[in-house]
Amino acid sequence: QVQLVESGGGLVQPGGSLRLSCTASTFFSINAVGWYRQAPGKQRDLVATITRGGTTNYADSVKGRFTISRDNAKNTVYLQMNSLKPEDTAVYYCQVSRYSINYWGQGTQVTVSS
Repeated sequence: QVQLVESGGGLVQPGGSLRLSCTASTFFSINAVGWYRQAPGKQRDLVATITRGGTTNYADSVKGRFTISRDNAKNTVYLQMNSLKPEDTAVYYCQVSRYSINYWGQGTQVTVSS
């Protein structure tokens, strides 16, 4: 089993920044880590992914504003979110796959509002 704990969410004004963290109980046999988000009444969408080697991928809606990074020594993945918009409001989830089983964190709320 893999436990994932997200943190760093909160309320921020448009144009502001937040940094989310996702700490895993282990990164053993895990390659890619992903951040997803789900707004009320909408499906859960991929935001960004990062492989063990550092290859990143972003949704078009966040390119140039969000940066995903990882510290393998700390079993932690970060999502730096800049120039936040109201449409970025959602619950953000961390996800990994290990031995074909998907694991999710409990989510952290991000609200962008003036």
